[in-house]
Amino acid sequence: MSRFAAIDFETADNGRDAACSVAVVVAENGRITHSVSRLIRPPRPRVMFTEIHGLTWQDVKDSPTFAGVWPELAELVAGVDFLAAHNAAFDRRVLEGCCTSYALPVPNKPFLCTVQLARDVWNLRPTKLPDVARYLCLQLNHHDALSDATACANIVLAAEAEGYDMRRRLPAYV
Repeated sequence: MSRFAAIDFETADNGRDAACSVAVVVAENGRITHSVSRLIRPPRPRVMFTEIHGLTWQDVKDSPTFAGVWPELAELVAGVDFLAAHNAAFDRRVLEGCCTSYALPVPNKPFLCTVQLARDVWNLRPTKLPDVARYLCLQLNHHDALSDATACANIVLAAEAEGYDMRRRLPAYV
């Protein structure tokens, strides 16, 4: 079994650096061991996607910037084998955009996409997070960063429980 971190971002606008919420859920030895969720003050004073994640400027304006929350989360991901995200390309872009915007080092970790994992392991279609969560009987409050990251971690754990070794399969999902 691997040690990994599931990560999920919610964003305020279309900028790659526009994170307004982040969650990291660490799992090892077949179970979740740590979870952290933080609100983030985005770099621009607007929140375009309130109808999706429910966050407004009022919710995040007094929160720390990404630079203020990332050091704690970077410690959590430092010792993992890989990062997992549902639609990993999106979360990878946001992580890279935020790190670049604040001159922080981008974690040198491979990303596993649980969309592709669900297709390969269970032959699921469609593979939106609510669909996969429903298939695996997982609780989900979709577009809440902590709930999404927890569901993502549980998708990886379910695949591992069925015998999938993510460390050997990782290059196929990066």
